[in-house]
Amino acid sequence: MFKPYGVIPALPTPMKEGGVIDYDGLAQLIEHVIKNGVHGVLVGGSTGEYSLMSLEERQQVIQFVCDTVDARVPVMAGTGCHSTEDTIKLTQFAEEAGVSSALVINPYYMATSDEGILNHYKAVTENSKIGIVIYHYPDATGIELSPELIHEISQLDGIVGIKNTADGVHTSKLLNLTKDNDRFSLLTGFEDLILATLASGGVGAIGVVHNLVPDKIVKLYDLIVKENNIKEAAELNKELIPLYNLIEEEVIPGTVKAGLEAIGLPGGPSRSPLVSASPEFKEKIASKLNELYQNS
Repeated sequence: MFKPYGVIPALPTPMKEGGVIDYDGLAQLIEHVIKNGVHGVLVGGSTGEYSLMSLEERQQVIQFVCDTVDARVPVMAGTGCHSTEDTIKLTQFAEEAGVSSALVINPYYMATSDEGILNHYKAVTENSKIGIVIYHYPDATGIELSPELIHEISQLDGIVGIKNTADGVHTSKLLNLTKDNDRFSLLTGFEDLILATLASGGVGAIGVVHNLVPDKIVKLYDLIVKENNIKEAAELNKELIPLYNLIEEEVIPGTVKAGLEAIGLPGGPSRSPLVSASPEFKEKIASKLNELYQNS
């Protein structure tokens, strides 16, 4: 099974007024990130507004991204649903569409036990042929999986990695527990932990800034993983930290879409109840992105 690694943008979904999906805009975004050297793309993640889409829309977007990417890079698809049955069905659809792996968020709204979470992932892996990536995002779900539970889930056949959108202490403990599992990839979901995660043995990063400055995030990855040049990587990371922080100042994905528009790509509005970035933010993000490339 494919084991994800490297720089993977969590694709936002460009939209037109009224929340209509802008497929032409999505195609432009895909070309932009692939041209700049990313190692894969994630469709249907939180930034893609999957939670505000119907099942049919989720399927359509997954299929479109697979067709547009056309196997140039691996595609990861978010397939997590509230029920295990629906998660299996969407994962099987994504498999048929051509994804390399599926990102499955842990059950959260109707909170279950550790055993229930383990059984959920076991059922999904037993009913799919592609690798399953755990999506751990306690800030959004309100459910934090212990490193020990994740380690237990990682032993299941078919589990190939985790997008760990959790703090550095949790990530460090998880790295220590899973370091000897060659079948399992740890990728951070926080931009400000890319440097620390890669330098400590993690294999990649899935994030939103990757859509705006993919070449710089790829360079950061290469400096650490390929060149073992931590000093230069730290200097580049210092340049990027203000952007990491800025993107969180207002509601995501509105901030990311504002950044896309600042570099000449379609972004558009977000679906209600999410809001678009303010005019003041749009000026700030345009200025920051311009500054980053003027200084490079």
